[in-house]
Amino acid sequence: QVQLVESGGGLVQAGGSLRLSCAASERTFSDYTVGWFRQAPGKEREFTAAIRWSGGNTAVVDSVKGRFTISKDYAKNTVYLQMNSLKPEDTAVYYCGVTKTVRSNWHAQSAYYYWGQGTQVTVSS
Repeated sequence: QVQLVESGGGLVQAGGSLRLSCAASERTFSDYTVGWFRQAPGKEREFTAAIRWSGGNTAVVDSVKGRFTISKDYAKNTVYLQMNSLKPEDTAVYYCGVTKTVRSNWHAQSAYYYWGQGTQVTVSS
């Protein structure tokens, strides 16, 4: 079992930046892909970005491309989501999860085995 801990959320003005962290406790991400999803009030959880821990494959949803970047730190066993030029519509609870599914299925939350507790991101206008 993989326990995930997200951090880095908060309140920021539109145009600002935040960096979210997803750390794995007790074991490494090793052969997993780590994904970030977000859920706005009254909406379904949606895929945002993902990165394969072994190798450099990444994916970012079109709505945040050019503003959000996903990266990893092997030494810290942590995956980051750098969010720049934030907009009010980015307001959501952000979750990280892990999967071993193929890249074409990274967007499917049902493919993820474990999830963190989520971190709130609020962007004011």
